[in-house]
Amino acid sequence: MTQEIPRSSEVVSSSEVQSALDRMAREITARLAGGNPLVITIMNGAQVFAGQLLPRLPFALDCSYVHVRRYGRETSGGELVWVAGPHDSVTGRTVLLLDDILDEGRTLAAIRARLLELGAREVLLAAFAVKARAVPAEVAADFIGVRVPDRFVFGFGMDVGGLWRNLPSIRALAETAD
Repeated sequence: MTQEIPRSSEVVSSSEVQSALDRMAREITARLAGGNPLVITIMNGAQVFAGQLLPRLPFALDCSYVHVRRYGRETSGGELVWVAGPHDSVTGRTVLLLDDILDEGRTLAAIRARLLELGAREVLLAAFAVKARAVPAEVAADFIGVRVPDRFVFGFGMDVGGLWRNLPSIRALAETAD
């Protein structure tokens, strides 16, 4: 059975995604080259982002991941559930967290707080997509890929109903009338 892409519109093209990755890589390199940071990917959403960003970073770094969950297969967030990680010691390290999207910021704020509790020297945040929200997020990203509308978005690592993380662009679900 084939699943069709849900009714949606493209908000970030695949070429804009690639340009944003190149720019982010330059910004991250300027800040972290030579420091051997620990780069932690937030699973599952950031795996596509990390897989395309990391080869663009021309300096030594360590990689790890954490797996937390808020959305499951829903379109609105719930309570944060820690599934795995962090797997490497963060004590005294500069940590770069990679996440697919910064929305309300609860997930990133909780992970950042936990890494600081575990002894990280500093925790920098790289969010590929940042929602344009009326209410500011709980945390700010240090590195931003693209800005997206305050709608449910999917593609480039972000899913809708567990599907379509593999799209090379970012789409926003069609707004429905009540």
